[in-house]
Amino acid sequence: MFETPASQLPNAVSPSTETDATSRSDIFDGIKQGILLGAALLVLALPLFHARPHSSPAPQAVSPGTLQLAPTLHFADFGEEPASDEARQVANWVVSSGDNRRLFFVILDKLNTKVFVFEPSGKLRSATPVLIGAAVGDDSVIGIGGRPIAQVQPHERTTPAGRFMGEPGRNTLGEDVVWVDYDAAVSMHRVRTLEPKERRLERLASPRTDDNRISYGCINMPVAFFEDVLKPAFNASYGVIYVLPEVKPLAEVFPAAHALAGKQGLRPAA
Repeated sequence: MFETPASQLPNAVSPSTETDATSRSDIFDGIKQGILLGAALLVLALPLFHARPHSSPAPQAVSPGTLQLAPTLHFADFGEEPASDEARQVANWVVSSGDNRRLFFVILDKLNTKVFVFEPSGKLRSATPVLIGAAVGDDSVIGIGGRPIAQVQPHERTTPAGRFMGEPGRNTLGEDVVWVDYDAAVSMHRVRTLEPKERRLERLASPRTDDNRISYGCINMPVAFFEDVLKPAFNASYGVIYVLPEVKPLAEVFPAAHALAGKQGLRPAA
């Protein structure tokens, strides 16, 4: 039987035409795959560009503490009462930082043998000359509070410097006192006149400060001042007592007070 060639059949496709169609199909498939691959890569890349937009600056490094605001300087109210630069700096820092925790606070200026008692707000209630430890120094000897007073050597009779939580109490003689450092047996109390030869009342009345060094470390003050000023401030309550140094630099004992004075353009005490 005679067979008609495939090239002559209706709708027949020649080999060359079929090859061309196959090539075009492969090309289109390649283009589609390329488009899909490009789209996938673009989707993956978009979050990277979104996370760091061109207009956003690079983050700046922040040193520790930079975001902490320094306390705003407030001034303690000394009224017309004379006071040293050191006493004013510590009092200003106390009211600026709130270090007194809204309690009455006391500043003892050992160099000038003077005590200042402040209201919680920083307003001076009153001030007075006082008697302090006979020996110059800013530290108590370890264990001195447990010794009989007769065993305390002259060079050990110091009034320690620093920040103390004061509280009312009684000493071994049954006297009501305000404890400064209970472990070292240092307190604030009424002036004692048991030994007339010590002339403690005369020393308090003297305008000098060198003769106000007579105690074993405690702070002696006029009876009226203790009764009318100090005792009511510590009546069944705590208070904060700041004893200024006389040997150490103020910056060593009260570094925050010294730093605040410097930042605010005040003349820091040495």
